[in-house]
Amino acid sequence: MLLEFTTKNYKSFVEETKFSMKKAAKQSGLDYSLLKEKVKRKLVEGLCSSVIYGPNAAGKSNIISAMDVFRAIVLRGNIKNSEEKSSPNTASYALELIPNNKFTSSMPVEFYVEFFEDGTLVKYGVSLDLGLFLEEDYKRKVINEELSVNGELVFKRGEKLVIKNLKAIKKYLPESAGQNYKGAFEIARSSLNQEELFLTNGFRLIFSQSFVNMVTDWFANKFMVIYRANSMQLIKRFIDPQKKTVYVEATTDKAAKLFGITSNAIGYVVSDDDSEAKLCSIINNTKAKKSTAIAAEIFESYGTIRFINLFPLVIRAMQTGGTLIVDEFDASIHPMALMSIINIFHNDDINIHNAQLIFNTHNPIFLNSNLFRRDEIKFVERDDNSQYSTLYALSDFGTTGERGVRKHEDYMKKYFISQYGAIKDIDFTPIFEEILSGEGEV
Repeated sequence: MLLEFTTKNYKSFVEETKFSMKKAAKQSGLDYSLLKEKVKRKLVEGLCSSVIYGPNAAGKSNIISAMDVFRAIVLRGNIKNSEEKSSPNTASYALELIPNNKFTSSMPVEFYVEFFEDGTLVKYGVSLDLGLFLEEDYKRKVINEELSVNGELVFKRGEKLVIKNLKAIKKYLPESAGQNYKGAFEIARSSLNQEELFLTNGFRLIFSQSFVNMVTDWFANKFMVIYRANSMQLIKRFIDPQKKTVYVEATTDKAAKLFGITSNAIGYVVSDDDSEAKLCSIINNTKAKKSTAIAAEIFESYGTIRFINLFPLVIRAMQTGGTLIVDEFDASIHPMALMSIINIFHNDDINIHNAQLIFNTHNPIFLNSNLFRRDEIKFVERDDNSQYSTLYALSDFGTTGERGVRKHEDYMKKYFISQYGAIKDIDFTPIFEEILSGEGEV
């Protein structure tokens, strides 16, 4: 369960920016949206969903991109550029794209995440010196790195490495831990590499492989960040693929039929030329008395394909208690289908593993006090002068005063009259008036 993500100097987010999935103070109503866990007898309340609004180029995708980049860095274990370039998020493998492009001297890039997993509250973060924007050959280094578990500092890395409290991860420590603590500490300190994360390298090897495996498993399998959803693909691989093997996933096929596919079924086809499964429409050929597989992009609509790619990730989130984060969640998919998915995350009887859904959108239909709590509705705004982005929640306005937000007011109406900001008045009329008058360039 994600509780908080923080970044600084990530593209347009120059100042420290916190994306919180914690319940805001003095917020009530829609309690089915709350996920509750206990840490040392203290109740931790997280949100099961969040929606992000803002005009084009405000930075909505940047906050999701930052999550994706931090995920990639942790799983890679270093701040070198990656040779693997399959991700649509270029900044995840070309880190020189991260710093704000207006800086003339290097400023630290920061990422912190707080999440609850396996009965453990984990807070982990790094501060990185990545140089200037597009400075690919800069000698990068980890400035600071810090791990806390259940509120106790485990280690802190700065100019020196400090191992503080290994008892906080006692259940993950091997039986031999503590027998040669001083020697292990000296090995850890001497093995630090400026371009490597201590957590996934030295700490994993010297202190606790099982703890780091728990953390990296959360990043790899439960922190599901889908950046640029138009390029989202669900790739299915088979252990022993056979020529023209067809695999129809029953649950996804049922959902696709409810969604309105025009084929008889949706399945994944594997050829002997490529071990990657391709999404196909399965058509029953009555005359030939057999089924034919046709590439889905030929037979199905773009919205149908996006839905079919997305739905298995919703299932996975529900089954594992994962956090599904989707850029442009609503693109080409009917609002009623999206509403149903949102309601699944809000259903206490179905969302029994504390799954979460986070997405950005331009669709005002979700600005509804009966659907989202005020602390679940976020806004991103970009300053016209500095070009810096800021992130804030509807709950930050309070409930009193001229800009106060009442629990059951019309959020959509107030948003469109710029009561909450994060909206632009766009009028293309002058451009066409110039063209028609012959003064403008075509």
